[in-house]
Amino acid sequence: MPERQVSPREPSNRRAVRIAALAATIAVLATLTACTAAPATGAPSPSSVPSAFPTEVSPPGDVPDTQAYVAYTAPDGSFSLKVPEGWAQSTTGSSTTFTDKLNSVALESTAATSAPTVASAKAKELAHLAAVLPKFSLTTVTTFTRPGGRGVMATYLADSAPSPVTGSVVRDAGELFLFWKNGKQVAVTLTSPQGADNVDPWNIVTRSFLWLK
Repeated sequence: MPERQVSPREPSNRRAVRIAALAATIAVLATLTACTAAPATGAPSPSSVPSAFPTEVSPPGDVPDTQAYVAYTAPDGSFSLKVPEGWAQSTTGSSTTFTDKLNSVALESTAATSAPTVASAKAKELAHLAAVLPKFSLTTVTTFTRPGGRGVMATYLADSAPSPVTGSVVRDAGELFLFWKNGKQVAVTLTSPQGADNVDPWNIVTRSFLWLK
């Protein structure tokens, strides 16, 4: 049998094929590496492991459902009520205020010869708020009944004082409760940013109000 003649160009063709295949493999590996590499900024990739507990996102001003409350008694011992635990307390004259972030509970005790009415509240307490609160807007005025007695309540909107840091202003929603007994009136004012859901916390505070003497 005659010997098979090998073309002198065959070895170079094989080398060319091998080189082309190697180049293609390198290109694929480079693409995969680029896709799986960490971002150039060095920021960690978000975890794909779900949290064992749901994340609660609350609007600004919402008092959390886990908030604890403690009893507060007036310095003269005339009344008590529950206030959120841990809130900062400040006192000026007959007024005491508890604040936390954008929320506040303010108490003011004054002498009053008669129980408040819707008309008297409009003429006195609400007229005063309209004079001192920017962009005051009265929403409702009505009577209420709580374990601590009957009284007058009002809801309103007003701008907060500017932030000392940013100068920004928050639109506040306020609730005013006027309790009266034996010549003494206590105004309980609750404020939080408009849109905050604080119905339950404010009910805890106002329904806990009790006259002690």
